[in-house]
Amino acid sequence: MPRPLIIHTWEWVPEGPRGFVRDVRLRWAAQEAGLPYEVQTVPFEDRGPAHLERQPFGQVPFLTDGEITLFESGACLLHLARKSEVLLPRDPVGEAQALQWFFAALNSMEMVSVPWWFLEVTGAKENGLTGWLDSRLAHLEAVLAKREWLAAGRFTVADLIMADVLRVPKVRAHGRYPALEAYVARVTARPAFVKARDDQVAGFAAADGGRG
Repeated sequence: MPRPLIIHTWEWVPEGPRGFVRDVRLRWAAQEAGLPYEVQTVPFEDRGPAHLERQPFGQVPFLTDGEITLFESGACLLHLARKSEVLLPRDPVGEAQALQWFFAALNSMEMVSVPWWFLEVTGAKENGLTGWLDSRLAHLEAVLAKREWLAAGRFTVADLIMADVLRVPKVRAHGRYPALEAYVARVTARPAFVKARDDQVAGFAAADGGRG
């Protein structure tokens, strides 16, 4: 029997980020694909040499699959997607569509939304990214107004990553984007996401009692 995947995340985080730490993406993908996995944790405060050897930027998640160890949630997701047609179509056209939208989520959306959100929470009144974010959201709204899924006419890893980027409520707070709202609600209603998020939140909450 093959060894289960091991998804590595923090042992604990404050309440704010619970449900949003990016190991949820890997748990979700494994749940969708029916891939067995275990979760192992690393200290939140003490990011020592052993952690940096596996994740050179001191972040999570990282993934172990037998002799393979990967960091960066995008790379880990692609590794998992290659294991299951549920996540990545096997026909060339469907695969190409899914891959282009997968990278659009990371490069066209998240590269704008994360720095915008970070500067917002630090209290910056005008960070110069708001117009850029609004433009990206408006363009995606136009796409999703015409289709249920981003690629191949069905759920793929592209929808998983795009919905995870968009589900931060503050990101969608500018203007009215009914297609985006319906899309995020539809994708995050999937049982695999609900279990992945709930398991992550429960794991962090369980560690509360061990903190002085």
